[in-house]
Amino acid sequence: MIESWQQSIKFYANFLSDNLIIQASVVIFGFWVSAMLIDRIISTSIKRLVKRTKSKFDDEVIEYLHRPLVFSLVLVGLASAILLLQPQQQIQTLIFSIFYTISMLVWTQFVLRLTLAILRNYAQDPDRVPVLHAKTLPLFENIAFILIISLAIYFVFISWNVDMTAWLASAGIIGIAVGFAAKDTLANLFSGVFIMADAPYKIGDFVVLDSGERGEITRIGIRSTRMLTRDDVEVTVPNAVMGNTKIINESGGRHEKYRIRVQVGVAYGSDIDRVKELLTQIGVQEPNTCEEPEPRVRFRRFGPSALELELLCWINQPVLRGRILDRLNSTVYKAFKNENIEIPYAKHDVYIKAMPSKPE
Repeated sequence: MIESWQQSIKFYANFLSDNLIIQASVVIFGFWVSAMLIDRIISTSIKRLVKRTKSKFDDEVIEYLHRPLVFSLVLVGLASAILLLQPQQQIQTLIFSIFYTISMLVWTQFVLRLTLAILRNYAQDPDRVPVLHAKTLPLFENIAFILIISLAIYFVFISWNVDMTAWLASAGIIGIAVGFAAKDTLANLFSGVFIMADAPYKIGDFVVLDSGERGEITRIGIRSTRMLTRDDVEVTVPNAVMGNTKIINESGGRHEKYRIRVQVGVAYGSDIDRVKELLTQIGVQEPNTCEEPEPRVRFRRFGPSALELELLCWINQPVLRGRILDRLNSTVYKAFKNENIEIPYAKHDVYIKAMPSKPE
């Protein structure tokens, strides 16, 4: 019984050692089983382990990683089987180039998805990387996509023994020609990148350009910035201009609150304390002004024909400036009229030295 078992083992061993196709099949089957086992371990144990953490980033990494690992093990098994079969060198090179290309496609997808997940994770907390936030995220995603795809194409060409020197030289020459031909477009492009990175303003901010236009930023593109004025007119400004001019961001600073000034003059001889009290009361009672900082009155100067004062109030958004100024000016005028406080205006006295003589 034992001798027959030993003879059977030797027979099958000799058969397997002489039959390369069966050996290759065993290798492929072994790697396939290993791949399925790793996929099962990752899909069950490791996934349950990472779900205990608060962050969802590690869940995404495991989700992205297990498929390339399984696919790579299967490719390694196929490559090992090809080596056992020992085909002709040309066929072997062709098959390995195909395997390498497929492997690059799979791992490029993994690296791309992982990179985008990392960028989104950092964009959720701008304190870690100030330059990376929700507004600049699309820019970094596009840059990462271009770099990863370019590197993948480069390595795939190398695997097919394609000389990239001539291609790179041609690309350099074309790049120089395009740079000279489209220097204004490139200037806008780079300025758009710097604007997104530096973020001197964001969508929804009220800005005042150096040329005097004032409006709300509605879109920040790679080439230009769009602004909607208070007249509902859209102004498109090239980013090269926006990057090289002075811009007043009324929504910037520590908070979005904006200070408005109501300038008023009263006649000399008026009760200045009563005037200041009245103006302060008007600022406090206006429902659209902020309680903190509270409205205040400043006596600015002795004007040519009036005592000049200012009522300073803060509002929640710069867009409210026009309507609140209208309400405050109207209220001040009515209150001064009721209190018999004179608002002087420029007066001119005309002296006639002599009346003209009547014609004869």
